[in-house]
Amino acid sequence: MHDDATTVRSPELRPLQVTKHAALFLVTFASMTVAGMLWQNRIDLEYIGIGIPYALAGLFILSCHEFGHYFAAKHHGVRVTLPYYIPLPPLPQFINFGTLGAVIRTKQEIPHRRALFDIGVAGPVAGFIASLFVLAYGFMTLPGQDFLLAIHPDYDFAKGMAASAEPGFSLTFGKTLLYMFMEEVFSRPGAYVPPMTEMYHYPYLITGWFGLLVTALNLLPAGQLDGGHITYAMFGKKQHIVGRITVTVLVALGGIGILPAIMELAGFGGPAVAFMEAFGSFEAWFWPGWLFWALLIAVVVKVRHPDVPEYEALTPGRRALGWFSYFMFFVCLSPAPLYLA
Repeated sequence: MHDDATTVRSPELRPLQVTKHAALFLVTFASMTVAGMLWQNRIDLEYIGIGIPYALAGLFILSCHEFGHYFAAKHHGVRVTLPYYIPLPPLPQFINFGTLGAVIRTKQEIPHRRALFDIGVAGPVAGFIASLFVLAYGFMTLPGQDFLLAIHPDYDFAKGMAASAEPGFSLTFGKTLLYMFMEEVFSRPGAYVPPMTEMYHYPYLITGWFGLLVTALNLLPAGQLDGGHITYAMFGKKQHIVGRITVTVLVALGGIGILPAIMELAGFGGPAVAFMEAFGSFEAWFWPGWLFWALLIAVVVKVRHPDVPEYEALTPGRRALGWFSYFMFFVCLSPAPLYLA
């Protein structure tokens, strides 16, 4: 009788369902291992071992984030699934991280705002802490310059680029305040710290950076993103206003990002160049990808958060943690996560 009751209470933990989650985890581990090889310009299976640190570090961060949500939900008696890991087959010459992340699904309504807050904030905080550990380890164990020369034999350290690379076509990862802080604090004296055009070859730096990006994107205060949960739990229906402002800002940043391309297509190449020069490092501040995120929020995630009963106001400790989540968003966010420079 006890086993049957447990099965009724937790259908998400039936053997077949758990097997599905485990299979997705293993496939994602494989796709991320291959991605880790490709980030180091290796495509032969004999180099599969160099992709494993990347896969382990990336899955550690994603798992901390999702199980943060999972255990918070369990604490409040909310039925949720185990994490669904989402593999993304990596291809040569195609930028991806070997995964689209991971998600858990709630199987019942959130009973009150305290539960909503705890479930929403637990994932970003856990993923944030995991990313700090990975980045700290990455900066403390930076290899010498020979590591980069094995990938780019013609790398010119004085110029900060491979001799064969064309100016303006270097893939650049946007720095964040937290990434810069970790670099200053944890890099050994005299260690070679790779520029943001090369850091993706270093498995712990790129996965730690990716963890910060995932944290920031999830903390956007809109709809049913983690940031939307937190903001609704703290401020109620004022979240709807914040959500609309968020989407408006994303559209503005992304729209400015594509404006030079539109001007050039319209035959205004000269003014387009002058427009970009007026903003200095234009590509590092205005990212066209924000238009995609604005569309994703408007169509899929939604701008407004569904209503949740109040019951009890948030405790002072929860409100302090909520404000800390906004600080996390600020230090983890880059205006342009990926661009060519």
